[in-house]
Amino acid sequence: MDQKDLALKVALMVGSSLISAFALNAFLIPGNIFSAGINGVSQILSLLLKNVFHLTVNTGWLILLFNIPIGILGWAKIGRGFTIYSFLTSFLTSFLAIVMPIQSVAGHNPLLSALFGGILTGIGVAYPLKYGFSTGGMDIVAVVLEKTTGKTIGTLMMVTNSVIVLIAGTKFGWENALYTIISIYAMSRVVDAIHTRHQKLTAFIVTTKTNEVIDGLHDTLIRGITIMPGEGSYKRRPGSVLMVVISRYELYELEHVVKSVDPQSFVNLVNTIDIEGNFYDETEQLKVRNQSTH
Repeated sequence: MDQKDLALKVALMVGSSLISAFALNAFLIPGNIFSAGINGVSQILSLLLKNVFHLTVNTGWLILLFNIPIGILGWAKIGRGFTIYSFLTSFLTSFLAIVMPIQSVAGHNPLLSALFGGILTGIGVAYPLKYGFSTGGMDIVAVVLEKTTGKTIGTLMMVTNSVIVLIAGTKFGWENALYTIISIYAMSRVVDAIHTRHQKLTAFIVTTKTNEVIDGLHDTLIRGITIMPGEGSYKRRPGSVLMVVISRYELYELEHVVKSVDPQSFVNLVNTIDIEGNFYDETEQLKVRNQSTH
């Protein structure tokens, strides 16, 4: 990993943690509205400890506690890089949730608290996922499920968060549960809008440096490339049109390779509705990379 990518991931870690902690302490916790995933479970447990056992335990500590076993799951099922960045992000989120004051920004308006809390949480969750890691917690569980079911991460989060809504309604009132549904729905829509790994694109690359572009793409992506001969109509210069189908998350790498190898190239991107045949997902790509290194 070069310094630019490392700096980007560190910036995303810090930004995501700040947004997630702010969403908790400024909107969700003051409004008694529960977040999604482990954050919501931690909120509920914190309130139960306070109401039943009269113990005050900050939500941030519980978030960190839950993320330890989930981090072990991610290490085993997803990979070290993903898990390390995810655990660091969850640790920073927990720390910020502990040190930041709990103060409502939306006043006594639970609808605003639910909407903005959900939207900000969605932003804090989605951008790390888009760049190869997560905020920990249920994000790791959702990624594991996505690899096995092919469903979108936002949809899987909605399913896993049903339990949170039921507990919120049973223990703290159904009005709180309804606002929690609004918050979780807003979060899941934001996640699906930003994190688009399940979407496929077809890239048509017009270039005069065919071999160099193909070599660069093969060094970066594990994707088949179809070569079609082409000729520019203006200068009548011979070249090629390269067709490659990629996942949305691979777009940044493809564009970076093509523009660095051939700045004069032309890339046309088309949304792909469906594909038939061999299309490696991330798990299969990881297996191929491991085989090539041995």
